[in-house]
Amino acid sequence: MTVAEPHGTDAAEPVFDEVIHAPVRLRICGLLDTYGTVRFDTLRDTIGVSDATCSKHLKTLADHGYVTLDKHAGNGGKAYKVTWVKFTKEGEAAFRSHVAALRAIVAGR
Repeated sequence: MTVAEPHGTDAAEPVFDEVIHAPVRLRICGLLDTYGTVRFDTLRDTIGVSDATCSKHLKTLADHGYVTLDKHAGNGGKAYKVTWVKFTKEGEAAFRSHVAALRAIVAGR
C-alpha cells in the first residue's frame, strides 16, 4: 500500500531554501499553502507576532518574488487599506521544494 504525498509535494524537487526556512516565514508559507490568499492581520494574529515582525518577513518573501502584497479598501470602502498576501507561482514552487527537502532530511536521505 502506498501513501499519497501531501498537497503538491509529490513532484517537488527537494531544495532547501534559507529564505523560507526562517521560522516566521516558514509558518507564513504554510498558511498560504493551506489557505491561498490571506489577510495580513490574519497571518499576524495566527502566528502571534507584531505588525513590524510580520511586515519584515513578508517584505523578505516579496523581495525574493515568493509572495505578492495587494492593498484593497477595507469593508464598505472605508479609508483604511487591507493587505492581502498570496504566493506567486515561484513562491509556491519554492515552498513545496523546501518541504520536500525537509522530508528528505527527516527520512535520513
